[in-house]
Amino acid sequence: MIIRFVGLLLLIHPYLSSGLTRINANEAVAIGGINQWISIKGVDVTDPVLLFLHGGPGNSAMGYADQFTGELQKHFVVVQWDQRESGTTKKLNTFTAPLTVALFEKDAIDLINYLRARFSKDKIYLVGHSWGGFLGLTVAAKYPELLVCYIAINPMVYQEESERLTLEFMKKKARQAGKKEAMDELSRVQVPFQNGEQLYYHRKWLADWMGTKPYSKSYIESWSTKWLALFNEASHVNFVQAAPEIKCPIYFFIGSKDYQTYFKLAEDYYNRLKADKKALFWFMNSAHLLNLTEPKKLQEIIIYQLLPKLD
Repeated sequence: MIIRFVGLLLLIHPYLSSGLTRINANEAVAIGGINQWISIKGVDVTDPVLLFLHGGPGNSAMGYADQFTGELQKHFVVVQWDQRESGTTKKLNTFTAPLTVALFEKDAIDLINYLRARFSKDKIYLVGHSWGGFLGLTVAAKYPELLVCYIAINPMVYQEESERLTLEFMKKKARQAGKKEAMDELSRVQVPFQNGEQLYYHRKWLADWMGTKPYSKSYIESWSTKWLALFNEASHVNFVQAAPEIKCPIYFFIGSKDYQTYFKLAEDYYNRLKADKKALFWFMNSAHLLNLTEPKKLQEIIIYQLLPKLD
């Protein structure tokens, strides 16, 4: 079932003189018993379908996705999805049930099956970043038959351990630099995080060390009210144990400076993972947001290295 809203763009028309059919759609679809918002862009509706799973949880990528999918849209039907309680999906629904990994997993599978039916595809390409990387790994491990391949961008592979390692690293740096404020605030942090304040202190000093701007304390504490329980549930999963084998092609895109989803844990999981086809691509100039810092390289790898092998 597709619910279209008056005033929103849904264009399907001939693409120049080539006989191709362009699609540029923004619409709500019935997924998981609620209306969930998707964007679909491509120059030819017969191209392979690529679904992107955004991070967070709760951080819609729809407003800036063209920055890292503009070229992909020339080769794929690219689908962005505002997950449950995110972006426009949140605006469309009143939802009070607990947020769980199982619920998001079911939503993802329902959407994948919807896209397979709509575009007459046996399988689709799946891409996930951070929390979306975790969700995508869950799907790939359990439903590999639905995927041409899975591309994990700085995924959460064992986030509890990632937070611990980064916390100890930051404490050491603070002691060496004699930063009393950092030492005091980091000493209050427990992993898994008990509240939004602990998460804020962790991210505050990570941003300070990386030379980036942290989210405000009020934003992180507000985010934690809704999302921290789900984040901690996902963070407890160790994919080395939970998914030692994935039976579809899988590719890791890892920022060499990423201490938020610690790059060494992703590398370790990749090295241990059993898969018929796998590869790891390093992004040496990137930390956690490699889709924004090196979008050209990301797209070129997918288009020129992965697509020809899997088409």
